Amino acid sequence: MSDGFSRRDVLATLGAGAMAAVAGCSEPFSEASDDGGLTRAAGLPPTQAQGTVYTEVYQEAIDSVALLEVYGGQAGQGSAFVYQDDLLVTNHHVVDGADTIDVQYADNDWTGADVVATDPHTDLGVIEVDERPDYATALSLADEKPIVGQEVMALGNPLGYDASVSRGIVSGTNRTLSAPTGFSIPNAVQTTASVNPGNSGGPLVDMDANVVAVINSGGAENIGFGISAAVTDWVVPELIEDGEIAHTYVGIRTYPVDRRVAIENDLDEVRGVMVAEVVDGGPADGVLEPAEDEAFVGGRSIPIGGDVIVGIDGTTLQTRHELSTYLALETVPHETVEITVIRDGEEQAVEMTFGERPAV
Repeated sequence: MSDGFSRRDVLATLGAGAMAAVAGCSEPFSEASDDGGLTRAAGLPPTQAQGTVYTEVYQEAIDSVALLEVYGGQAGQGSAFVYQDDLLVTNHHVVDGADTIDVQYADNDWTGADVVATDPHTDLGVIEVDERPDYATALSLADEKPIVGQEVMALGNPLGYDASVSRGIVSGTNRTLSAPTGFSIPNAVQTTASVNPGNSGGPLVDMDANVVAVINSGGAENIGFGISAAVTDWVVPELIEDGEIAHTYVGIRTYPVDRRVAIENDLDEVRGVMVAEVVDGGPADGVLEPAEDEAFVGGRSIPIGGDVIVGIDGTTLQTRHELSTYLALETVPHETVEITVIRDGEEQAVEMTFGERPAV
């Protein structure tokens, strides 16, 4: 800030005052009152409530979180956090098509920003601010994969209330979200921390103030979602360096193999991902076999006869989530791989060269 104390200055002052009180160096209260309580001495300010570990994490991270006022495009409000230098990370859907972006930091400093690049396939975006205060330092992405039950805090600007926080736990990992493009965002994090409109683009942090995920949506009561640190660490550097990122494209529509699908297709095990449909002219056309028919069980349509993908280049893939995460984080367009499938009851390997997702 250009004048006055920053939030950290105020806390430091309050912290010093608290230590002095413990040491018996201050006298904030006068003699006991009639009801047995203490009467505040005249002229002394109210005391500061004692904080918690959540207070410490909040104070460590909140100066790096900004409110976005977006004009043009979808228009509205969102959140962002400092990634490096004058670059902030947010959501694609927050700044897509923006004409003007105003940025407010936690200490009420305002500046403008321009979009550097966005990726609609992962709903991530990078903006560059005109000015960044010294107190707004970069937040680090978490190195470790989050685990269910881990405490986290959502920082941002829900419903336009700046510098807000909610706490909860990681309530799920390995989630798959729908991207604005119709494709899926793999490896997402689910949380019980309250998430509302305006939180989008803000960080979900662990108790060391590291970013576990970039918040991008709220679901039902007590459910919010974010794009994982692993996906963010893959996408954002590419957006900064090249202004875009290429995604592996297979050209199939898949269906998870559950018990009923396994029974209807005479599969020995409940594992893998069925190829329900193959896009004409796509990389999988002529390589993978789609479902030939369908069965209706209890009003549910189940594909019959398609290849079941169970591995790529020796990596076992049990679920649709594992497949989408592997394709996102472990492969690149135009790479040739060996895909293990179950076809006609037999496990076999086929070779396929990936394409690149078409532009949106």
